[in-house]
Parts: sequence; C-alpha cells; structure tokens
Amino acid sequence: MFQRTLLKLTAVNSAVFLVIFILFATTLYGYVNDKLFDKIDAAMYQRAQNFRLVNGRPSLHMNRTGRAEFFDPRVLLLLRDNTGKILSVFPLPPLVEVDDLLNLVEDTTPGTLQTIKTEGHSYRVFSLPYAGENPNVVLANGENRTVKEVVLISIVDPEVQLLERLFIIIGVGLVIGMLVIIGAGFYLARRALVPIRAAWNRQQQFVADASHELRTPLTVIKTNAELMLRHPQYTIEQESQRVANVLREATRMNRLVNSLLTLARADANQAELQLAPLDLRAITQDIVEQFLPMAEMKKITLEFSAAKELEIFGDKERIHQLLIILLDNAIKYTPEEGHITLKGGKTGGGVQLEVSDTGIGIPPADLPRVFDRFYRGDKVRSRKEGGTGLGLAIAKWIVEKHGGKISVESRLGEGTRFVLSLPSRRS
Repeated sequence: MFQRTLLKLTAVNSAVFLVIFILFATTLYGYVNDKLFDKIDAAMYQRAQNFRLVNGRPSLHMNRTGRAEFFDPRVLLLLRDNTGKILSVFPLPPLVEVDDLLNLVEDTTPGTLQTIKTEGHSYRVFSLPYAGENPNVVLANGENRTVKEVVLISIVDPEVQLLERLFIIIGVGLVIGMLVIIGAGFYLARRALVPIRAAWNRQQQFVADASHELRTPLTVIKTNAELMLRHPQYTIEQESQRVANVLREATRMNRLVNSLLTLARADANQAELQLAPLDLRAITQDIVEQFLPMAEMKKITLEFSAAKELEIFGDKERIHQLLIILLDNAIKYTPEEGHITLKGGKTGGGVQLEVSDTGIGIPPADLPRVFDRFYRGDKVRSRKEGGTGLGLAIAKWIVEKHGGKISVESRLGEGTRFVLSLPSRRS
C-alpha cells in the first residue's frame, strides 16, 4: 500500500515541479523575446508612422546625432504601391534586390509584426498604411506611383540565433531537470509518508494492544461463566468467587473501553473542552480528600500545599480526570509507609503543579515512553494493580489540549515526580 502511495505521490510531485519549470521557462523565453524585439519594433513603427513624401521625394528627418533617420543598415524601408508592387526609394545594401524582398512582404498584413526566415536569414517585417497627405512618389527613372503602404524590414539574425540557443538550453535543462524533478519528487514523497507511516504503525500497534488488553478480561469472564454453567445446582453464595471475578474483569474492561473511546475522540479532534475559569487549588483539595482513605489503607502520607489562588482556564471534568490519573498512579506504585506530596504555585504565565512520590520509580530506559499508549514498564505488576497503560497517555492529551506541558522525573527505587504547567488564560 505504501509503495503504491509513494509512486503516486512521486508522480504528483514530479508533475507539479514539471509544470512550474515549464511555466518558468515559458515566461523566461517570452520575456527575452519581448526584450530583444521591443526596441526594433518600436523603431520600425515610429519610422513607418513618420515617413512622409514631399514633392514625390522622401523627407529625411535628422535624429539627434545628425544622421538620416531612415539610413539604418539593419532596417530596409520599402513602399508598396496601389497595385501591390514593391518600390525602393533608398539604396539597398549590396547583394539585396527588390525581387528578393518580394516574398517577404507579399503576405504581410498592415499593422502586424512578423518574423520570417528565408535564405538562411531572419527578418522582422512590418507594414503600415501610408499616413501622409500626398501619396505620390517619383522613382529614379522618373515614373510616378501612388504609395499605399510603408514596409519596413529589419534583419534580426543575432536575435533569432540567441532565442534558438535559449530554446536549446531550455530543452536540455528540461531533460536534465526531469531527472532532478523525479528525484526531488521521490524524496519529498518519502518525507511526506514518514508521519503517515508512523501514524499507521501507531494505529496498528494501538489496535493490537487494545485487542490484547481486551482479550484477558474476556477470557476470564468466559472461563468463569463456563465453570458456573457446569454446576447449575450451585447457589450464588457458592459461586460468589467466580461472580466476583466476572464483575472485576467487567469493570476493568469497562474502564479500558472508556479510555479507548477518550483517546479515539482525541485523535479525531472530537473531544471538545468546556473551558471556563477554574480554581485548581479547590479541585486538587477535593481529589486529595477522596484519595485519603486509600492512602491510609496503605499507610501512605498524602500532603497537599498550594497558594491561596491557583486560577486556570480549563475543562473541570478533564482537569479532575487528569489529577485522578496522577494520584491513582502515585498510590498504586508507592509502597506502604511511603510519602506523596502535591505542590501548587504560580508561574509567569500560569500555574504549576507537582505530584511527587517515594514509590518504586521508573527505570531510565522507560522514562521516554511513559506517555505512550499501553506502555507499562512492569507489565505483570501493572496488570495486577488494574492498570491498562492508557492513563498517562490520556493525562498528556488533557494537558496539551489545555495548552500546557507535562514532564516526568524519576529514579528507580526512590520515587517519581510529575510536573504540570497549565495556562491561567485561554490559549
């Protein structure tokens, strides 16, 4: 599946890069083409527009340098009479005959610019209706003709050759660029698939872990139910142990399903928070009082100290769930005669809460993964205590959903310390 997706992404990325390259090359070619011919076209248009006949002879205007305006070696000025014949009123360059130019101008449309290649040369041809009052011209042989159009021909061999070389360079660049584009597209596709592959693997692992966790209580429930069916004559009192096993595993499975549902909604961004100003000190105090009986049963000292006001902006139910997860873990993994401390205080942008215990601690190798789903360092002990490996994953999601941070410090055999940072304003 990923290989097919990789090929599709590579093709899409390559197509996008190719389109961008073609657009850039086309824009560059068009820009160079316009810049090469802009001045030539403007000069040709101006000369055709300003050309006049005075007493049957061309009127030569002098430019700023004192040279005749129409005597440009690269520009030929011709006239077309009302019969369609081409007339020359200026000396032509050597080896250039009027008849040779006839093919260039016979199909020109007045007011349009054309580039024509013939006899190994390139010409820019432009014609414009004669704008003067007296269209009569006297030729060298004394013959009178009526001028209909002014035709200008410019030799543009250097410009055309430059454009041809540019076109070749663009073509070669496109071939080489295709190889680079395919490589870049493949690289970007692989980079894009990294988080997708990681998410897929996490989902697969999540499903496998969830199935494994659900299989244990279902097996216990099924086994105890089968044993009870073997002795239908037994009373509930006689089967109380098996009934208790079923209830315990059903409760554990219910808790696991609720945790899975919370994480599934979190992944789908469907778990919305009901944010409001909260007093974290009051919420923590209530939860500590709820856990005091459990702590006393294990002879654990449970203390809480905080500033008078610890105001945060959050969801009361989620914050309550967060604190229960942390205190429940602390009591589970703290041996008898242990000590659990909760400290709350204000920081620059919010509130900080510390939950410390003198429990069994977490091995250094397990610390980076304590917030992973279904991860438990001591799986046997965790299952015995009723843990599912989802509590800290949910705790981390709650903190991050509130715009806060959670971190953990621990030493094996000495204890664990969780530090929460929650904003006091909407983040």
